[in-house]
Amino acid sequence: MRRLCGAFNRAAGAIVKEGNLTIMLGNTYGNRLTEYLNDYVVFDLETTGTSCYTDRVVEISAIKVINNEIAEEFSSLVNPEQKIPYFASQVNGITDDMVADAPLFEEALQDFLEFIGDLPLVGHNIHCFDMKFIYRDSMEFYGAVPGNDYVDTLYLARMCLPELDHHTLSDLASHYGISTEGAHRALADCRMNRMVYEKLGEHLVSHTLDFPKCPKCGNIMVKRSGKYGSFMGCSGYPNCRHTEKL
Repeated sequence: MRRLCGAFNRAAGAIVKEGNLTIMLGNTYGNRLTEYLNDYVVFDLETTGTSCYTDRVVEISAIKVINNEIAEEFSSLVNPEQKIPYFASQVNGITDDMVADAPLFEEALQDFLEFIGDLPLVGHNIHCFDMKFIYRDSMEFYGAVPGNDYVDTLYLARMCLPELDHHTLSDLASHYGISTEGAHRALADCRMNRMVYEKLGEHLVSHTLDFPKCPKCGNIMVKRSGKYGSFMGCSGYPNCRHTEKL
């Protein structure tokens, strides 16, 4: 894919259009949604560790879904320009030798942004993890961030399946009878996550009337706990901070 660095730099704070592609890049983060979508891109990162300040991406993968059907897949190993710690390789199986000739993340991220266009993103724990890497490196390379809205299936699962003790992606896959083979490689996790999201979507659709809507932004209101007890809070937090007493 062609390099778009110049276009990104010229259009900080705007929507970049490249031919038939629309790349949302600006100064505003996307909203976290709690809904089932027909068109989206599910994505996942593998990294050298858990810190969005010091660790680097070693793999990025994504699956584009249009009308609930897989339309296209994207996957790239990434040279992090630093040694991959042993504990990280033990988790994801990615070694220094595997990424030695891989593209740097500036190139892989450009390809990823072209791939997603203006579609909403879906991923597991992306609100607290993956999106932070995407925002950090987009800001470093282009001086702006992608404004795509996104669905975090961790939040969605906690809302739809409160009876489960744990809501990791593997736990959810096991709950739904979905294979976890290849877990912790980015593309395998994307495939697993897509199927989990479809199952959570079925739950959302069948229980729509059970979830009250936020009067300010339209997102679903969910039960939360605070130091003064339980209350109803907007699932769009922190972008929307609306709360209601139980």
